[in-house]
Amino acid sequence: MPPYFVEKMDILKLVSDKVDELTADSSLFLVEVKMKPTNNIKVYLDGDQGVNIEACTKINRALYKMIEEAAIYPEGDFSLEVSSPGVDEPLKFLRQYVKNIGRTVEVTLADETKHLGVLKEASDVQVVLEIKLPKNKGVSTVEIPFDTITRTVVQIVF
Repeated sequence: MPPYFVEKMDILKLVSDKVDELTADSSLFLVEVKMKPTNNIKVYLDGDQGVNIEACTKINRALYKMIEEAAIYPEGDFSLEVSSPGVDEPLKFLRQYVKNIGRTVEVTLADETKHLGVLKEASDVQVVLEIKLPKNKGVSTVEIPFDTITRTVVQIVF
């Protein structure tokens, strides 16, 4: 366990700050940091051109050393995992939306309606989807303001 004076939020902030340092000069960026009660720290990275295993390994090694040097866990009682968020995780940042232009996404709105379509555009104000109309009657373009979106997940299309 971490020392009693180190709060979970402080650890998450420290790890987030260290990841930001490590990714500052790259196309990688932090998506999320989670921590389990077993002191298992999970770091999720993404990148403008994706993220590969070599990048995750490099960040993991450097971050592990930084956490050790910070002496949050004097007994070394923690584990660290660095990976991409995975295909079933919702998009959280505009950079992720931009990276996924051209892919099929499912967008859930605050009123719980869902739109399935190809992501055509993404800005800090809205996303634009191209949706196939029923019975092969062409396509329609839908503009969705960001403030109405509660969840967007990239769909795997076979």
